[in-house]
Amino acid sequence: MSTADTNRPPHTDRDDVIEDLFGHSVADPYRWLEDEDSVRTRDWVERQRAFTEPLLAALPGRDRFGDLMTAVTLRPRASTPRVSKGRFLRQVNSGGQLQDVVLVAGSLDELLAGGRVLVDPNTWSEDGSVSLSALTVAPGGEHFAVARSEAGSDWMRVQVVDEHGTAVEDHATTTKFCSPVWLPDGRSHLYNHFPGAGRADGSASAQLGAAQLRVHTVGADDWTVVDFTDEPQARAWAVVSDDDAWLVLHVHVGTERTTRVWLYPLTPGSDGRSRVGERVELVPEATAAWSYVGSRDDELLFLTDLDAPLGRVVALRPEGGLREVVAEQSVTLLQAELAADVLLASTLVDATPVVQRFSLAGESLGALDLPGGAVVALNTAEGSFEAFVGMSTVVDREAAFRVDAATGEVTALAGPAETPGVESWQPPRYSIERRRATSSDGAEVPYFLVLPEGVPDSPSPTILYGYGGFDIPILADFRATWPAWLAAGGKLVIANLRGGGEFGRQWYDQGRREHKQQVFDDLFAVAEQIISEGVTTAQQLAVHGKSNGGLLTGAAIAQRPELFAAAIPHVGVLDVVRFHRFTIGSAWISDYGDPDDPAELERILTWSPLHNLVPGTRYPATLVATSDHDDRVVPAHSYKFAAELQHCQGGQAPVWIRIEPSTGHGLTDKPPAVLAAEGADLLAFAAHHTGLVVERG
Repeated sequence: MSTADTNRPPHTDRDDVIEDLFGHSVADPYRWLEDEDSVRTRDWVERQRAFTEPLLAALPGRDRFGDLMTAVTLRPRASTPRVSKGRFLRQVNSGGQLQDVVLVAGSLDELLAGGRVLVDPNTWSEDGSVSLSALTVAPGGEHFAVARSEAGSDWMRVQVVDEHGTAVEDHATTTKFCSPVWLPDGRSHLYNHFPGAGRADGSASAQLGAAQLRVHTVGADDWTVVDFTDEPQARAWAVVSDDDAWLVLHVHVGTERTTRVWLYPLTPGSDGRSRVGERVELVPEATAAWSYVGSRDDELLFLTDLDAPLGRVVALRPEGGLREVVAEQSVTLLQAELAADVLLASTLVDATPVVQRFSLAGESLGALDLPGGAVVALNTAEGSFEAFVGMSTVVDREAAFRVDAATGEVTALAGPAETPGVESWQPPRYSIERRRATSSDGAEVPYFLVLPEGVPDSPSPTILYGYGGFDIPILADFRATWPAWLAAGGKLVIANLRGGGEFGRQWYDQGRREHKQQVFDDLFAVAEQIISEGVTTAQQLAVHGKSNGGLLTGAAIAQRPELFAAAIPHVGVLDVVRFHRFTIGSAWISDYGDPDDPAELERILTWSPLHNLVPGTRYPATLVATSDHDDRVVPAHSYKFAAELQHCQGGQAPVWIRIEPSTGHGLTDKPPAVLAAEGADLLAFAAHHTGLVVERG
């Protein structure tokens, strides 16, 4: 399989930094890498890049994966249509554009015929590093709030444009973690404001302060609706009710999956601007999750897990009272949208999507005939039975369908136009099997086994992918690297670990805070199962995850290095003693626990990836991947982990770090060439160290 690389990674200075944390002596020799602006850190980054890049380029499968990833990322694509304020919108890409173009039209037929360009982010930067983060339509459909992101940052600059995409004012608001929400006057939108915020280009790592929910009116001064200074971890997600009577705020603390609901009456003012009235605390205590669905007959419909761990839909009246609309079922309810008098409910049946229809009396009207592994869009419009659903598979990004919610009729919409004279790349054929492993506590942990057509019925190279956190379901859906890996003949295992959202509230709670170790145990159970069943061997198995999944991968390296031949932690949360001190990190206390609490720090120290690496241990070949402008999970996590793993490696397997410049945490905002190069490096590394022989196509 892999052979030792004779080149040693660059030297990294180890400072004598040791903290006493509630009686624990915690060494932090690479704390200096937290200062991303220092000459010392910049020099380290450049030396690591200079070391890693030629080694990745020389991997045997790198050119072939480069071709495959280019083919995947250059496929023409079109998003699922959405309708807002009478405007039909869709994002399209001919296959060679750096960013998707937004089309607008007055009807579906006009949109499918090509519509007209509303916003073209390709004109914002020569290298595609400035992307569209959000676009919302004002009442009347004449104004649009357009949010731009620089270098993949979570920060956005929002500007109001007219129907031709021309700015209607010079003012641009800077915001984060929200989409602009328009008030009924068509002149005012809400946004999150963070006083004293740092650079909005993705390079600031300072801890984010308290939020304010503000209103911006074209041509007028901004003003504050809610100030969370006294509750600095609180955020508000806003929506205007269908009848324009209420501003609905979902108030949550960090990433907690419990919500308060506040209502503010909306009335027109004498100057034509919307007036926001006094607060009504509809749900005053955060004991369950609440998500606004729609309004009918003086009732507000919400999806909630109150007394229903798998979810249900209820109706609330502003003056008080709850009525059940759709009772909890035996499947997980993820999303509900109102299409005239029909509820469209996106559910999971054993982590497989099923979109169901319900009347407002709670009567089941049947399921929609929709193929795919995940619902990526469920779009309805005010007062219309017409809806649009987007579905993805492991090899196809998005297929769009028109739905008549009244009858359940489903019509597939035409995909993006092919480029004349260019033969479109066809994804590989594959099959999916549903299997289960038994975890350390006896619980069954399901997973998808994805097999490319023609793969031999014998142990062979496999990527094991997982996440396990934040109530997020991990499904058999699209990631740009999957079709390339399958096309090369690799197997794929997608694990449904606890902490995720596949099986409701209890499944999530069993994998967070004091139960976080259970997520890692679930992963190990799946790895052991696929080895024992002959799917793969430990010498042919790579573990991979992104963000919280990067934490998972780091923990796998630290706790069970013998289980894996290769590991790829991507933009991972790897220093769990200090995660809460940077950008939005403190929001994740809901899942990881609070390092400033002695009892919780005690638990964190037992599994924090950075703090469980041991010098002299034989670790698997590891490629740590990050972005230098990631302002969600700051790159210091990956820098420190890579440096420590290079220091501790007692075996011959390489430990490299891949640092992508001028990009952020996400994948969708990266230009195709950047995404293709990144994916090719990751897959070539996994292939080389699991023994996957990649033939040149």
